[in-house]
Amino acid sequence: MTRLAFSNLAAPAWTLERTFDAVGEYGYDGLELRLLDGEPIDPLSVDAGTRRVVGTALARAEVRLVCLDTSIQLAQPFARELAAALELASDWGAPAVRVFGGQLEQQLDDVARRLEPALARAEELGVIVALETHDACSSAFLVAELLQRVRDPSFAALWDVHHPYRVGESPDDVLRALGPRISLVHVKDARRRGDDWELVPLGEGEVPVRESLAALRAAGYDGWLTVEWEKRWHPELADPELALPRDGETLRRWLAAEE
Repeated sequence: MTRLAFSNLAAPAWTLERTFDAVGEYGYDGLELRLLDGEPIDPLSVDAGTRRVVGTALARAEVRLVCLDTSIQLAQPFARELAAALELASDWGAPAVRVFGGQLEQQLDDVARRLEPALARAEELGVIVALETHDACSSAFLVAELLQRVRDPSFAALWDVHHPYRVGESPDDVLRALGPRISLVHVKDARRRGDDWELVPLGEGEVPVRESLAALRAAGYDGWLTVEWEKRWHPELADPELALPRDGETLRRWLAAEE
């Protein structure tokens, strides 16, 4: 059964305790952790005390951590940071670490080679590394090129439904490229504003979110859907008290209509 989470990008001003409370309060099943104290998580900078505090708070709240979201780019040196992120995810009970690709296209073979030791450790810890369709690596077909070189089951794809569409790929294109390697899905909506995109509530933009859900269902996907309301990057967006219950309800309504 598909389960819903949200990223705490939506609530940069909230404490961890408030964030954990909101998971149940707004009808979600889990949480993606991107921020600590309102700032992006740097796995190399999380000290032992913070590690213990967050782990204890998660256990007390009984919140399922869906993914530890990092800013790691595979096109850059990543060994130390990814190793630290995997250990942190394992400590906090997160089954996945999100990474970006960066300018991968000319170094796919090199990146595949450099991933080997990290993925061996990921398998030991029971954590996967999920490469997001994002920015320079927005194309699902580019992500698929690296996945084809790295057959390790500890390496997977994270489909952000906005970015492949932004570069001209349909939901069916994404499923054809990534198929069963999709381990997690980020859901958002947006509309074009000249050469840029404006993030909007689900159903008010042009991203084919409902078509993406239908394609996932047809492919047998039963993993997590994460609402990614990017207020940390766009302070003008609606507050989480409005956005999270609203988008969660929209997703539940759409999913029910697919049944």
